[in-house]
Amino acid sequence: MTRRTLGWAWLAVLPLGLGLFPSAVAAQGGPAIETELTILATIPKRMSDAAIVAFKAYARERWSLSVTVHTLTAGTPIAYGRIVEWKGRPQADVFWGGESGLYDDLGAKGLLVPLAVPAAVWDRIPADIGKPKPIPLKDAKRFWVGSAAQVWGLVYNERLYERLGLNPPREWDDLFHPKLKGLVAQCAPSRSSSSHALYEVFLQELGQERGWQWLTRLASQTGIFTARSRDVPNVVARGEFAVGFAVPSIGAFDERLAGHPIRFVFAKNAYVAPEVWGVLAGAPHPRAAQAFVEFMLTEAGQRAFMGIGLHSVVPGYRLQGPPGSVEERAVEFMGGVRSIFDLDVQNVYDDKIARARYQEVNQEFRRRIESNLDEIRRKP
Repeated sequence: MTRRTLGWAWLAVLPLGLGLFPSAVAAQGGPAIETELTILATIPKRMSDAAIVAFKAYARERWSLSVTVHTLTAGTPIAYGRIVEWKGRPQADVFWGGESGLYDDLGAKGLLVPLAVPAAVWDRIPADIGKPKPIPLKDAKRFWVGSAAQVWGLVYNERLYERLGLNPPREWDDLFHPKLKGLVAQCAPSRSSSSHALYEVFLQELGQERGWQWLTRLASQTGIFTARSRDVPNVVARGEFAVGFAVPSIGAFDERLAGHPIRFVFAKNAYVAPEVWGVLAGAPHPRAAQAFVEFMLTEAGQRAFMGIGLHSVVPGYRLQGPPGSVEERAVEFMGGVRSIFDLDVQNVYDDKIARARYQEVNQEFRRRIESNLDEIRRKP
């Protein structure tokens, strides 16, 4: 199946969702939505592309409108800072991606507006998932909600593991096998906010001192620190390295779709990212923004996300497709998981702690690991 075919495969299910819910915009008797929409996104391009294609098709069917969608991409800290600098006169309509705590801050600053999602849609989404630290999926004040879920974990090269005579990894500590010396790939926390968050998972689970000892030991096994977190599954897929972090998993799944022997493992305390979004206060195209979020939370919208291998944030919408479909290949890649609600999600990550010491962790990484990397690697 070609990449173009994969991108449009979900359209077969779209009519099932059209007309099945009342549009909040239409129900209010207001004018049709605007014909433009601008998204400030920190999520992977394939994710935003899937949503844009789905929404544009819906707008043509629902309102006979051709909507032009612009996407502004930026790292999460830069995107957040840009919204604050706009001071309620934003150059975008929807902010998409990043930690929910940032959206709490923006809501408190009056820079987000409540989402006009119908109660029938909103109420189906649970408030959170996981324990002992629940991962929020929506905001009680309705300033933000999850869009679709990405999961974090380990990725490994099946063929290289077979040649090494190793069983597939199951937990983080499996990276310390002597045969994996120099064959682990990861990305420094200062180069990626996703990698930074994963470092925080280990630090928060083990505590500062034990956590840094664990990370230093892992550095002794590491053969490469890539420039971007996205590069980790790439070098593992090509067999240059045996195992590494997938933060999140969609980049690794792309490698699987390309035919590489890469597999995913949802290890303990691996994070589930609901990829939240919200509508900016003062948005140039507020009706289009609200309609976009509303539609993407319906079955047709969620199926568009699942059509590229993501998980729905709505219980009951499960990865399911014909043999050989993207959905079924995603299930295989994830070890049989069809819904995040089937997982035993154990989470220790606290975003408030992580943001409060963001630069401190980066500096400590440079002091403990980067500046001593050659010495660390020489240790048995």
